[in-house]
Amino acid sequence: MSRQLEKIKELIAKREQARLGGGEKAIDKQHERGKYTARERIDMLLDEGSFEEYDMFKLHRCYNFGMEKKQYLGDGVVAGSGTIDGRLVYIFAQDFTVNGGSLSETMAQKICKVMDMAMTMGAPCIGINDSGGARIQEGIGALSGYAEIFERNILSSGVVPQISGIFGPCAGGAVYSPALTDFTLMMENTSYMFLTGPKVVKTVTGEDIDAEGLGGASVHATKSGVTHFTAKTEEEGLQMIKTLLSYIPSNNMEEAPRKDCTDPIDRMEDSLNEIIPEDPNQAYDMYKVISAVTDDGEFFEVQPKFAKNIITGFARFNGQSVGIVANQPACYAGVLDVNASRKGARFVRFCDAFNIPIVTLVDVPGFLPGTGQEYNAVILHGAQLLYAYGEATVPKITVTLRKSYGGSHIVMGCKQLRSDLNYAWPSAEIAVMGASGAVAVLYAKEAKSQEDPKAYLAEKEDEYTELFANPYQAARYGYIDDVIEPRNTRFRICRGLAQLATKRQSLPAKKHGCIPM
Repeated sequence: MSRQLEKIKELIAKREQARLGGGEKAIDKQHERGKYTARERIDMLLDEGSFEEYDMFKLHRCYNFGMEKKQYLGDGVVAGSGTIDGRLVYIFAQDFTVNGGSLSETMAQKICKVMDMAMTMGAPCIGINDSGGARIQEGIGALSGYAEIFERNILSSGVVPQISGIFGPCAGGAVYSPALTDFTLMMENTSYMFLTGPKVVKTVTGEDIDAEGLGGASVHATKSGVTHFTAKTEEEGLQMIKTLLSYIPSNNMEEAPRKDCTDPIDRMEDSLNEIIPEDPNQAYDMYKVISAVTDDGEFFEVQPKFAKNIITGFARFNGQSVGIVANQPACYAGVLDVNASRKGARFVRFCDAFNIPIVTLVDVPGFLPGTGQEYNAVILHGAQLLYAYGEATVPKITVTLRKSYGGSHIVMGCKQLRSDLNYAWPSAEIAVMGASGAVAVLYAKEAKSQEDPKAYLAEKEDEYTELFANPYQAARYGYIDDVIEPRNTRFRICRGLAQLATKRQSLPAKKHGCIPM
């Protein structure tokens, strides 16, 4: 055999060795946990045969605590580029079979390389986390590696989409990278995220809790809002990432991919003419409105288990990707609170950063009252939602279905926050507050002097309702561009988006705004 062939044979052998990560036994253990390996996850996510790997032969440089005996080609992370539905993406996947996926300075260099390339090429960056945290044998070297990653998360923000998949442990400082990305997906029962683990919590606070209860997928999907999506299986989770990417552009200079639409834009939806209950205090399901107006009734919801009183997600109108923000009357009457405000604000800001038009469906009676909300800074969080809408320069269409009262009217994409087209259904009620509350303030003194105060207030309430519980006062001043028949909503949104396709709007020159935090 020639020397050249021997070298090629050596290369092939090294590649095979690198692809085994921590070895067959470690791979078997990973499978026993019900988890795929880093390479298997990448193969399932990317188009077949499209993966181009970088730094396959990289090794860590730590010789303390016997680490020189634990050298594996690639050193615990698989990184490179590939395509999803033909579109370029950059990806890294931590390999739990190599030293528990713990992050070394060398691993960080590999991750930073693909993040830098994603920025240079204007392509999404996907990170799959499955790691025990910083490699403690390296000390400051591992910590500096995390900081390098975080800096790139920050610089990439608003430039290229960043998606984090939590497919195993993610603890300590490691959690900050997913927190800095645009979307996070967690696996149910096999992943967790927390800054300090159960043992530290027990020592410091005395709380006795396990990893799932402290930072499992259900916790972050329902209570903290840290994760946007959860999946029961890794196959489902990877498919959700693919679906998400289909709605968003590759970078902030492009538009989201368009899809051929066979759903007529002038499709009438007669059910919408009767969906608003006669009783203004009766609930209805906003999901029915969304499915009635979007292309083929499709809607990809973001944070479906968190702050259910507001709905956020992606849909299409005539093939164009759009972000939808909608109050949900079926949950707490659709009121805004701390969590709903920050959920809505974060979504609006993502859409604005990546040129995705925003359609807002309004039925909001106000902000949730009480000390619990005030003590948790509902003022600041409500201001975040207001700020997000006011700052957004993408096309914005707002449709008011029923209630739109007081401050909550303002923060839900009103005309004064530079919404481009504001429509209202005939059932819309746009006022400072509801009729009963307004009358109680306006006629409290007069009512006391009446023979029948209740009958007097009821009469005044009817007068107030007739005067203000309609969209025509707002339309009179031009704050509503048109009052539309509910069944025509899809057509008006589609035509409005087509009209706004050439919109150009800029912000005053500044380094950045100071959003209330």
